[in-house]
This record gives sequence, C-alpha cells and structure tokens, in this order.
Amino acid sequence: MSNLTSAAPRGGIDRYFRITERGSTVGREVRGGFVTFFTMAYIIVLNPLILGFAPDSDGQLLGGGEVPNLAMIAAGTALVAGVMTILMGVVANYPLALATGLGLNAFVAYSIASQMTWADAMGLVVIEGLVILVLVLTGFREAVFHAVPAELKVAISVGIGLFIALIGFVDAGFVRRIPDAANTTVPVQLGQTGQLAGWPVLVFAVGLALVIVLWVRHVKGAILISIAATTVLAIIIESIVGAGSSVDSPTGWSLNVPAWPDDIVSTPDFGTLGEFNLLGSFESVGVVTSLLLIFTLMLADFFDTMGTMTAIGAEANLLQEDGTPPNTKRILIVDSLAASAGGAAGVSSNTSYIESASGVGEGARTGLASVVTGVLFLFAIFLAPLVAIIPSEAAVPALVLVGFLMMQQVKGIDWDDLEVAIPAFLTIVLMPFTYSISVGIGAGFIAYVLIKVARGKAGQVHPLLWGVAAAFLVFFCISPITDWLT
Repeated sequence: MSNLTSAAPRGGIDRYFRITERGSTVGREVRGGFVTFFTMAYIIVLNPLILGFAPDSDGQLLGGGEVPNLAMIAAGTALVAGVMTILMGVVANYPLALATGLGLNAFVAYSIASQMTWADAMGLVVIEGLVILVLVLTGFREAVFHAVPAELKVAISVGIGLFIALIGFVDAGFVRRIPDAANTTVPVQLGQTGQLAGWPVLVFAVGLALVIVLWVRHVKGAILISIAATTVLAIIIESIVGAGSSVDSPTGWSLNVPAWPDDIVSTPDFGTLGEFNLLGSFESVGVVTSLLLIFTLMLADFFDTMGTMTAIGAEANLLQEDGTPPNTKRILIVDSLAASAGGAAGVSSNTSYIESASGVGEGARTGLASVVTGVLFLFAIFLAPLVAIIPSEAAVPALVLVGFLMMQQVKGIDWDDLEVAIPAFLTIVLMPFTYSISVGIGAGFIAYVLIKVARGKAGQVHPLLWGVAAAFLVFFCISPITDWLT
C-alpha cells in the first residue's frame, strides 16, 4: 500500500511533484536530496580511480595518453549523474538518483577495455543502453518485472538492504578482507587484524552511533546532520594525527583524506565526452565476443535497476498494490537513457543507485529530491575540491542505518512456504556474499523455477520467468562459454 494522502496541494511545485499527496514536504525533499547526494558523492572520486588507471588494448588510459586524468573523468561523472538524476525527478517523479554503476565500471575497465580501445568499450556501453531502452519501450522489461512473485520482490529489497550495509562496513574499514584469505579459515574479519585499528574506523563508529541516536530520537535531518558532524570530526582528527591514505597505511582513510582544500572552485575538463566508437568493438574482437559482452552488461543493468527501484519504493511506502512503483515505465526509460549517456560521455554506464534509500530514510518521497541531488552533482563539477573533503567513513554510516530499515521488510516473506522461502533466502544472502545484486536475483529466480519443477508445478511458472532463469544460467556460465567460443 502506498502512503498517498488526500491533502490539497499548496503550490505549483507541490502539485507537479505531488509532494503533499505523498505525505511529504518541500523541506523533507530538499533534505533527502542533500543526503542522497552526500551518500553518493564518493562516486565522483571513486569512478576516476577505477577507470583512470586501467589501460586499454593499446596501452592508453581513458581520456588519452599514458598519464591518468582523474579530474577529467570526475567532471564527466558528475555531469552525467547530475543531468540524468534531474531527468529522473522531472520525468518519473521518483526519489531515485543515478550515477556511474559500481561493478559495471570495473567490468568495463578490466574485462572490456582490456580487449579493445576505450572508445570501442564505451561504444558497447551505448549499445547496451539502447537495447534496454527498446526492451522498455516494447513493454518487455515491465512484463518481466510483473512476472516476478511478490515475495521474491520483498527478498530483493531485503537483500539489497544487507548489501548496502556491508558496503558501508567495508568502505569504513570496519570489515576487511583477510590478506591471502585462501590460507585462512574465514575470508573476512573485523578490522585489519581482527581488531579495530586506526582513527578513520573510530570516525565511522562515532558517525554510526550518532546517526542511530539521532534516528531513534526522531531528530529531523538525522542522516544529514551525522554526515556533516562526522566530516568536521574527520577533518579535525586528520589535522592532528595525520592518518593519511589507506594506500600508504592500512589504518588510513579508505577513499580520500579529509582536509580543507586549497582551492574551493576548479575549472572542469570534459575531455571524455563523445569519446566512443559505436561499432568499433565488432571489428576489434569480433561479433560473437561483442554480443556476449553486451549481453553481460545488459543482464546486470537490467535487474539491478528493477531491484533498486522496488527497494526504494518499498522503503518510501510508494509501491502500488501489485508491488510496482508508480511511473515504472518512465523510471526504466530514464535509467536506460542513463546507461547510453554514460557510455557517450566516456564514464561508463549510469544506473539507479540504492544509496537513494538514504534520502528516502530522511523523508524524500518525490522527484523533487532527485532534482536537488542532480543540481548538487552539477555544482560538484565546479566544487570537486569541496566535495572531496567528505571521507567515506563519514558518509557510510547512513548506509548501515538504511540497511536496517530495509531489513525490516523480511517479515513479508512466508518462511514456511519452501517454494518461495528457499529462493528468497538465496536472493537475500548472495547479494552481500557475492557483492552483487544481480547474482542474488539470478540465484533466486533459478531456484524458484527449479523448486516448482521439482514439485511438479512447472505450469505455475510465468513463461517470462523461464526465459529469465535461462538467461541467468547463461550469465553465470558466461566465462566458460566465452572461452569455448574463442
């Protein structure tokens, strides 16, 4: 059930975004937009680090040359994120922000660009987005979404909640992979040595405690206040102890070192825009390999967005009776365009961000929050030095809190019904365990079809789910299939 109300709208903005109707206020939407931006702002720093140091098949780095141009990639990242997030707010009226997809960018950098030029790789990203757009316009993507059982949709939301909580703990250094984990009994542990160590982890712990206290006391702007206060604390601590970067020390700051910048404003360089070759990959690696790479990109993007928009709608209490968000088709159209826009701008596929849940947790319910987030991304193009002072340790406590909020939906699953309980379980646990939303969704779909067949109820499986399950089987086996074909 959605939280729509019958209250009369107060003005033009209120009517357009249906703010009062959805039980929100302009103030909540603005706060939510700010919180979502600060929770996502790390992508402006992280995307250049992932894309900027990976050479293509010619040994060239993104943007040309043999020296990384991180500022150029950051500017393109912020530009596309800003434009597409504003478009999501204005067209789809949904509190969902978009930016370069993590995981997708790593796949583009290390699995695609390594086989071809960067321009060819970005051309594949553009094609992938256009293919998904066609699937949306023909109604196929929505049809697949409606074919998914309601309890699996709940499991997707819960799994994403655990996933983003794990992202928060890992990005803060609270949970770490054990070096040479193959020779140990466990793959991850508390801190660097089984114990918490370093000032950045302390900052995260303080931030987490602060946001919890503010939240349980129902303080308005709890998440935003905690991010701002913890950032100030991080700057003070770094100026005193000089913890440095995790690149130089295992107890350093994980992403960026908090310090007041010398320059507040910088001139952007959009050199990556338009640097794509639409069909170049077909010449460089062949038709079969290109199609398989497009298929892999598409499958990951296809279901990540479905899971994300459902989870956001569930957290905001906006889902309709059939478990779908309002304006589903518009959401999916904008998301598809964002994928192609990211490729055309040379910064990898853009997709919907689950971190939008942090803004929803702050009260956002409409597209106005997305417009605010998008505008902040555009400002960040020029204020990149200022944005960079927020360490991930100050931002990710919000993800842990939102993970808890999304976990509460687990009560909507009938754990006594094995036909949905086992697929739901696999969906929930495999998202954080594999660090992939798509893997969790795929395992759940395959298990659902398998159990129905095993119980002699194959006729109850929606025809589209058969196709989706088969597609995920190919997805999981993509590496051996590629090796066999090449």
